[in-house]
This record gives sequence, structure tokens and C-alpha cells, in this order.
Amino acid sequence: MKDVQRPRCARKTPFDSFAFKNTPRRTLAGGTALAGALGLLLIPNAAQAAWEPTKSVEFVVPAGTGGGADQMARMIQGIIQKNNLMGQPIVVINKSGGAGAEGFLDVKSSNRNPHKIIITLSNLFTTPLATGVPFSWKDMTPVAMLALDNFVLWVNSEAAQKSPKEFVEAAKEGGANRFKMGGTGSKQEDQIITAAIEQSAGVTFTYVPYKGGGDVAAQLVGNHINASVNNPIEAVSQWRAGALRPLCVFDKERIPLKEPVADGKSWNTIPTCKESGLDVEYTMLRGIFMGPGVTPEQIAYYVDLFKKVRETEEWKDFMAKGAFNVSFKTGDEFKTWLTAAETQHKTLMDKAGFTKQ
Repeated sequence: MKDVQRPRCARKTPFDSFAFKNTPRRTLAGGTALAGALGLLLIPNAAQAAWEPTKSVEFVVPAGTGGGADQMARMIQGIIQKNNLMGQPIVVINKSGGAGAEGFLDVKSSNRNPHKIIITLSNLFTTPLATGVPFSWKDMTPVAMLALDNFVLWVNSEAAQKSPKEFVEAAKEGGANRFKMGGTGSKQEDQIITAAIEQSAGVTFTYVPYKGGGDVAAQLVGNHINASVNNPIEAVSQWRAGALRPLCVFDKERIPLKEPVADGKSWNTIPTCKESGLDVEYTMLRGIFMGPGVTPEQIAYYVDLFKKVRETEEWKDFMAKGAFNVSFKTGDEFKTWLTAAETQHKTLMDKAGFTKQ
């Protein structure tokens, strides 16, 4: 019969036909040592097999400089550098054109590129709905939810309203032409929450857009508007100064921070809007995505990286100062949340007439 050639790793060696029972112990030991050495060469080293960046990582911010997303990205950059969490540098690049579409489309087109990540906010959903840009979060690879940004219903401290119920009653009496709601941007988070309040409570506001949360807070302090739905960090200094009053938070649960902030009250003192009779819930995503086509090992690297970032004192301090919801999600749990959030935004924006037909 024709001899069948064995693969190289299985080819016969002199040891195959050697009678080990007649072999001196020293020879046996040598053969065993050789076999062990060969075995070690064949066993993959887990540390060597794990993927990590081989060049600088581009950290895209789909918003302008100085805003919340930009501040968070640059803080993360500083934490990574200070704590030596990466062997390669991470470079923040702002791509804010088209309400963030420039940044999203850039990452969408970065197929199989593990050296580019993007920080997202709710414009991940609102921009394609409002502009018709051909983009969806499914065009990228979800990595992790870092946190959720809270929103608070604020009024001037001199206003008569001390609860969401009184606020809704005043809005009904004032009407659209008299009751002004200030917010950041148009057809973005602040106006979407305003529309959700209108839909839930049966009221109508005149929405007044401003460039940033700081401007909104200043306008409310000056009584140029009647209310706002600013983030905690954008109005906390005015609350401490006794110029603004928080009525409710739009998260599904109260903010757990119990340290006094102003007038002996803490963030935890503020009720949720829903428990106060205003049936509106809304939080803004702070998440990390990669381009399409990346490998599970590459995703795992960044998940582990951001877990380390979240463990630092700098991150914890930032979360507390901004009264963030510190939820962290990855994998299927994150995708489930994204699917629900996309549906929520589409429903709210359709009802408000904000979606591009």
C-alpha cells in the first residue's frame, strides 16, 4: 500500500519506534524536556495574543469645542495619559458639521479601523431623524455606555412655581405667547424634552434656542425666559447662588447624590418629574462606538480601557459634579438600550414634527 505522507507536525521521528522501556532514564528525561519545550512553543501566550493599538487612536467628537461631549472626551484623554492606561496616544478631533453628521459619517466609513473611536450623545438619534442624513447607530459598532446625562426642570427662584404641578398650571394659564422655555439648539435634546412636556401635560410653550447651557442659565436668571431643562452642571452654580430653583429631574429615578448642594438640599432631594405628576422621562447618552467590521478582541480592549477610566478618582469626581447617571452597559445590554432609545426619539420627534419627511 502506498505510504500516506503525514503532516509536518505528525511526521515520524526516531522516537516513534523506539522502545522507551529499554531507554536509560537520562534519555527519557531529555525527550520529555524536549517535548515540553515544543509544547510551550505551540501554546499561545494570552498576553501576546490580546489586541492593543499599534498607533495613535483618533477620538472623534461629533460636536464643537467647549461643549459637554468635548469636555468629557478631553477629560478621558487626560485620565488615560495621566494613568498610563494606553501604550499609544489618544488624539481628540472635533467633527461637528451637520449637527454631528460629519463625525458619524466619518466613523461609519472607517471599516475595520480599530484606531478610531467616537463619543456620542443623543445627536446619534436626533441628527439622522431631523436632517435625513443616511446614518444609523447600527452603522457603527457599540462599545460601551459610559454614563447618562441628566436634565432638570429649572425656574427662576423668584417664580411662584415650587412644583411641576404648579409649573404646568402656570404654563396653561400663560399660553405659548407668554410662557417661554429656553434651551440649547433646535430639534435637539432640550427642545425634544420641551415637546415631550407639551405632549404629556397638554401645554404649549414658546421655545427659545441659545448656543449653550451657560447662556440658557443666564437668561433664566435674568427672567428673559420662564423655565429651562438644563443639565445639572450647567445650572448648579446659579442654584448655589440662590438664583434658580430645580423642580424635578427627568431620569426614572432620583439622583442618588445626598451631599448638600444649596440651601441644605441635595440632588437627591429633587423629585423625579414622573413621581411629581409630569409623565416625562429623558436622559442623554454618553457612549463610545467604533467603526464597522472591528473584531471582538478590539472591542474588548476598549471595554476594558473604559472600565479602568471609570475606576479613577478623576472620573468619579466628574460624575458627581455633573450629577450624572453612572449606568454602564456593554454588549447586548447596550444594544437593547440603544434600540429603545432610538424608538423613543423617533416617537417624540414624529409627534413634534421634527423629523425630516
